Amino acid sequence: MPQVRLLALDLDGTTLTEDKTITEETKAWIHRAVEAGVKVIFATGRGTQTAKTFWEELELQTPMVLVNGAEVWERPEVLAKRVYIDRDHVLRLQQLAVEWGAHYWGYSVESLTSKRNWTEQMFERDWMKFGIRHDDLDTIQRLRDIIESWGTLEITRSAAVNIEISPKGISKESGVRIVCEQLGIGMEQVMAIGDNMNDFRLIQAAGLGVAMGNADEELKRAAHAVTDTNERDGVAKAIQKHIFQLAL
Repeated sequence: MPQVRLLALDLDGTTLTEDKTITEETKAWIHRAVEAGVKVIFATGRGTQTAKTFWEELELQTPMVLVNGAEVWERPEVLAKRVYIDRDHVLRLQQLAVEWGAHYWGYSVESLTSKRNWTEQMFERDWMKFGIRHDDLDTIQRLRDIIESWGTLEITRSAAVNIEISPKGISKESGVRIVCEQLGIGMEQVMAIGDNMNDFRLIQAAGLGVAMGNADEELKRAAHAVTDTNERDGVAKAIQKHIFQLAL
C-alpha cells in the first residue's frame, strides 16, 4: 500500500480501554506517528461533548470526524461541516423509542441528551445523531427494520444492542473523505482502525482498514488486517506494524 499519511482512529473499543482511558503505550505510538508526519484524527461516534477531552489529552491540532461523520472539524475551534437529521425524523424516532420501551439519546450542538433529560424543548433543537438501545436483541432488530423501511436515514450500530442514526449519506467514511480533500490526501493513503459496524464503511474504503482484536466478527472479515484488543494496546501495535514496519 502507499505510505500512510492519515491515521483515522475510533475511540470506544479502539483507542480507549474499557475504563475509557488511553494507555501510555498507545499515547507514545500516536505521538511517534505524528512526529513521523502522519496526520492523526478521530473518526468516532462521539460528539465534542465527550471527545474533546481526548483531543486535548493527545494535544492534536488536526481535523476530527465526530458523531459518525455528521460533524467535521478542520482543527480545534474551527468547524468545517455539520449535518442535521430532519426534525420530523427526530420526533418519529423519539416516539418509536418510547412506544417500544427503549432507551434513547441524541447529540445536538448544545448537548448530549438522554431519555432521562429529554423534554419537549428538545424538538426545537437540531440533532446530528440519534441513538436507540434495547437489551433484547429481537426488539432492537425489529426497531432497526422499522427505521430502515423509512429509507430516509443512515443506520448503523456500535454494539449489538443499539442503533445509531444519522442523516442519509453521512458516515465516518464520508467525514474522512472531507478531511482527505482538505489535506490533499487520497483514501488509499488512509489507515483506519475500528471495532464495530459504525466503522465498516471507513474500514472498507481506507487504503488499510484495521479491525481490533475485540472487533465485531463482520468487521474483521471486511478489514485488511486485524490487530490486538483495546485492552492490549491494539492501536499501538497496529501503528508499529503498519506505519513503522516493525516486527512484533
